[in-house]
Amino acid sequence: MKTTSYNPSPIEVEFANVLNQLQGNIGNLLSNNEIIKVENNIHKDNPMVKFYLLDSDGDPHEVVLKIIQTADKF
Repeated sequence: MKTTSYNPSPIEVEFANVLNQLQGNIGNLLSNNEIIKVENNIHKDNPMVKFYLLDSDGDPHEVVLKIIQTADKF
């Protein structure tokens, strides 16, 4: 399937939604951090998923994932 729109592309939006749905599984795999909130902004040109974490010392951290699909190579 050729991608006709990249702002955002359907694949980028789907990946952002999947990451949001997997937050429980991701949290279970983190050894010293707990996910306390997830922000999912799928409407940007490049969708973003931001994880708010709390480490074992009680310190807050943020991890931001930007999802970017490269141009199709046909």
